Amino acid sequence: MTKEQPQDQWNAVDNYVTHHLAPADEALTAALAASEAAGLPPIQVAPNQGKLLYLLAQMQGAHTILEIGTLGGYSTIWLARALPENGRLISLEYNPAHAEVARANIAHAGLDKIAEVRTGPALETLPKLATEPGAGPFDLVFIDADKQNNPQYVEWALKLSRPGSVIIVDNAIRGGAVVDADSTDPAIVGTRRMYELLAQEPRLDATAVQTVGAKGYDGFLLGRVVA
Repeated sequence: MTKEQPQDQWNAVDNYVTHHLAPADEALTAALAASEAAGLPPIQVAPNQGKLLYLLAQMQGAHTILEIGTLGGYSTIWLARALPENGRLISLEYNPAHAEVARANIAHAGLDKIAEVRTGPALETLPKLATEPGAGPFDLVFIDADKQNNPQYVEWALKLSRPGSVIIVDNAIRGGAVVDADSTDPAIVGTRRMYELLAQEPRLDATAVQTVGAKGYDGFLLGRVVA
């Protein structure tokens, strides 16, 4: 952290942007409060990042969304709000306790007819989803789960998408540690493997963007399925 990039300044800018462009409402505030009360880790997307997901889903014209990693359902609410009344969002969450909190938050936001949370390891749930009639293809996939499995999640996202679908992977910079080829951190190893996979993957045209803000120094990967 340098004097030119202090965390306090990043927080202040995020708060300024959020105040003007992504103000909290009762459902979003309640979701954060319920997650905190249940002891969930405070690792959900920031409000301005949630608004970005909402806008990307709207710009995509998404009718179907797959989310891998639910936590307390905060990002789920942002994404589900971008869907039409007949839209569908399926979110996969490993932790049953987290899933229960998310379901309650989604219902409180009035989105339980659009969004559902399925519990279990995503790498076990995704193959079942692939054989489920009407479950895909998805117009947008948001991946924000255990980072060591990002390569497999991206591969499944490709299987469950169509040409034109959008795939977003959060936390794709890892505070800059993604460039550390000697790292033994599973999250960094998995993220690097994801980049190596995508460098050779003709079906997805992607880039990654570094970000700073209330969540520190990180970034996200954004891709469009081309075949």
